[in-house]
Amino acid sequence: MDLSNTGISFKHKKIMETIRLEFQPNIKAKILELLSSFSSDELKIVQEDLDFDENKKKIAIAYAKLKSGTEKMYSIDEIDAILDKTFSEYDS
Repeated sequence: MDLSNTGISFKHKKIMETIRLEFQPNIKAKILELLSSFSSDELKIVQEDLDFDENKKKIAIAYAKLKSGTEKMYSIDEIDAILDKTFSEYDS
């Protein structure tokens, strides 16, 4: 589709990759110094989720239950019915 004559332009978003680093506290300053040499277009430092490891374990357990078939699955309609029933119990 040629949109060159429409005046519409699209900005292509650059795809960024993410890595997780683990390091000894005594080298943090050196790592940050090295990383600061890159522009904000090249590198963005994202604060680590403090609950990452705990959440990762919870997701792994939930996935194992789903995979083994021991976890109950609900359709949207079933969830809707459960919520309707629950809400009706609390209506005055």
